[in-house]
Amino acid sequence: MDITRAAFGSWNGGRFMHFGQALDEGRWVGTVQQAWSLGIRTFITADVYGAGEADRLLGKALSGYPRDSYCLVGAVGHDFYATRRDGAKGYPRFTDPSLRSPRDFGAYVRMATERSLERLGVGRLDLLLLHNPDSIGYGSDAVWDAMRLVRDEGLTERLGVAPGPANGFTLDLLQCFERFHEVIDAAMIILSPLEPWPGLLPLAAARAFDVQVITRVVDHGGIFHDDVQPGHRFGPSDHRSYRAPGWVEAGCEKLEQLRPIAVRHGLTPLQMACAWNLAQAPVRCVVPTLIEEVSGKPIERKVEELATIPEVTFSPEELGVIARTGDNTGCMALKGANPAHVGDPEPDRWALTPDLLQTAARWGIDPMVDLSHRHG
Repeated sequence: MDITRAAFGSWNGGRFMHFGQALDEGRWVGTVQQAWSLGIRTFITADVYGAGEADRLLGKALSGYPRDSYCLVGAVGHDFYATRRDGAKGYPRFTDPSLRSPRDFGAYVRMATERSLERLGVGRLDLLLLHNPDSIGYGSDAVWDAMRLVRDEGLTERLGVAPGPANGFTLDLLQCFERFHEVIDAAMIILSPLEPWPGLLPLAAARAFDVQVITRVVDHGGIFHDDVQPGHRFGPSDHRSYRAPGWVEAGCEKLEQLRPIAVRHGLTPLQMACAWNLAQAPVRCVVPTLIEEVSGKPIERKVEELATIPEVTFSPEELGVIARTGDNTGCMALKGANPAHVGDPEPDRWALTPDLLQTAARWGIDPMVDLSHRHG
């Protein structure tokens, strides 16, 4: 089954990622089943979430439904089998040279995919993503030969890449498309009306190479759910607490400027954000984070909103308002290949190389202008 317009991520509900309130197991399973019953038929998970527990619970939630009634997307990339978590940095990528050499990449990807399938209780994935790759993952023939092999062995129908966990990786993604587009069917990126930069930059290449795009963080950290308001207090482990101070106040102010557009089309703010994303070719699927705040909408209501996104055509004037209001160009230091990075590569940041600069030129990107942190 191909990916659908809306997807449910296993990070929802606060059990496996530190967002909002953690649902108990029974309610989390019920939310997945509610999503399926309302027509959300794409489900996305990653093996590292809960060190495999998200896979297991998603498999349990979907076990009563025909396998051909939903699109199942998995992701591998962080080695939690042979390593320990390094605090907030998480688990290392399997491509870390201290863990294994390229000749062992194939064995790792096959093992990780098979273990994920066992936990999910299914025989294959519809789409397997390379999860949060480092610089080796984006550019190594050995990595993509390993991904190709699990596809050819029938463990997945299609392949893709999921940059992250933070924003950036623009040139790395473009070069990855150029080099491996014959095996890359999909990519998952961060994109929302209030965070269009840098997510819009690789879309032309995705169109050129026929890569379907899944967009995450569509809700802009909960702003488009309309229950994260100025003064909102995040828990000590909530990932959103790492955003720049004042982002909630700024986001809510911008939402008020966009709200008349939502009202005009009979949309909730979340539906407006999703509809705007889906209007960006080649975005095929939106997967906002569905979380329950300390005081806010129940997650079940958010599932209902996601399941009922109407077809919308925004006017040129409305698109202009959204573009001006949401422009965030240069608002943060990006991850991945970055003009500000000097020295040895780090797991999430590395220097520009001559070949990446050539890639930038081919797609009309000036890294010093288009990828630089220019203001807070």
